[in-house]
Amino acid sequence: MSIRGEVWKYGDNVDTDAIIPARYLNMSSGKELAAHCMEDIDASFVKEVEPGDIIVAGKNFGCGSSREHAPVAIKASGISCVIAETFARIFFRNAINIGLPILESPDAAQAIRAGQTIEVDLASGRIHNTETGAEYQATAYPPFMLELIEAGGLIEYTRRKLRTGG
Repeated sequence: MSIRGEVWKYGDNVDTDAIIPARYLNMSSGKELAAHCMEDIDASFVKEVEPGDIIVAGKNFGCGSSREHAPVAIKASGISCVIAETFARIFFRNAINIGLPILESPDAAQAIRAGQTIEVDLASGRIHNTETGAEYQATAYPPFMLELIEAGGLIEYTRRKLRTGG
């Protein structure tokens, strides 16, 4: 699975309240949540994000509360992948469960800049900056996790497995 997009860059410790402010937690649809994604730290995000764009961030992305609303808001906004130095563990799990690809790559997170275009190969973990030619490595997803992400998350993955008996 290959992804290509323009980068939105954020720093360390972007918490779930910054991703989707608590005042919107009474909303449940992805579209509603996406309309407020990142608004308190980057007012331009919801107005300018394009389908396929990629978030690159520093350490501990998604820290804070365990709300699933945060990765849902990111995915529904059109972001195709998040790359960070590290992720909060509960955010990592929630993102995978809804089919949002996330990769840990400290070198990529430090070097890639906002507005650059990058390509990500989830099967190999390769990250390629199309503007600088630089290559970075993240841990590749095992085949079953690629299936889960391609299915759109754990629920749809499980439905498919139950339908096919596998």
